[in-house]
Amino acid sequence: MKLHFTKMHGAGNDFIMVDDRNLSTPFEDYQLMSAIAARRTGVGCEGIVLVQPSSKADFRMRFLNPDGTEVELCGNGARCVALFAHSLGIAGKSMTMETMAGLVDAQISENGVTLWMPDPSSRKYDIEVKTALGAFKGHAVSIGCPHFVVPVEQGALDTLDVARVGAAIRQHETFSPEGVNVDFVSYASPNRVRMRTFERGVEAETGACGTGAVAAAVVGVEAAGLTLPAKVSTSAGFELTIDGDWRGGKCTGMTLTGPARKVFEGDIDLDAVDGAQEF
Repeated sequence: MKLHFTKMHGAGNDFIMVDDRNLSTPFEDYQLMSAIAARRTGVGCEGIVLVQPSSKADFRMRFLNPDGTEVELCGNGARCVALFAHSLGIAGKSMTMETMAGLVDAQISENGVTLWMPDPSSRKYDIEVKTALGAFKGHAVSIGCPHFVVPVEQGALDTLDVARVGAAIRQHETFSPEGVNVDFVSYASPNRVRMRTFERGVEAETGACGTGAVAAAVVGVEAAGLTLPAKVSTSAGFELTIDGDWRGGKCTGMTLTGPARKVFEGDIDLDAVDGAQEF
């Protein structure tokens, strides 16, 4: 069986897009999905996104991490799939998609793709996590999926060992059993944010993280005195814009805006995929 796909990236996050409206993609075979996502022996990506039918929205977005596990939401993946769905003719420039995190609206414009995010929830500020690499203080917030935002001094962000420290925090019992995405951020008044993210499911640093950018902005506004709209610079060198409302000491109605691009398209023979990626 051959699977046709489109490779896209959103602010440096790269994804495989699949038109699965006929529901023929064996997405529950996590070993096969992880093999497709493998960098050296598959197509290579930070997530596989399926476009499926929905009775509630223009389409359903199903998101799989590179280890084959399904997760609630990916901000940059959702922005890419909005552009992909529009190219398929199944959605206009304004659309609604069904996700595990609920219904999500998107808008394609000359400024890129804007996504209306789930409201921040499960806030827990000033958490200290003790690991073998040291103690790290940060703030937990969910943007459809869980994040732990760790403020870092400007000069230290570039030299931080995100792979080791991120893995230690992501696997900490504080966030058991589902784990957490770890965002290391530096704030610069009034509205600038630099970030590097260790993503669960990818189990590595990624070029960008849309939900992480929103989480970083929310924490910046609520705990570090930043203002909206905030500009978030990703480790891949792109910029995301986070906006929303600031009411009663909390952020609501958050939006995520940034670039989304098609890279290439092709076909992969599922019967010839060379084993599952090891994590």
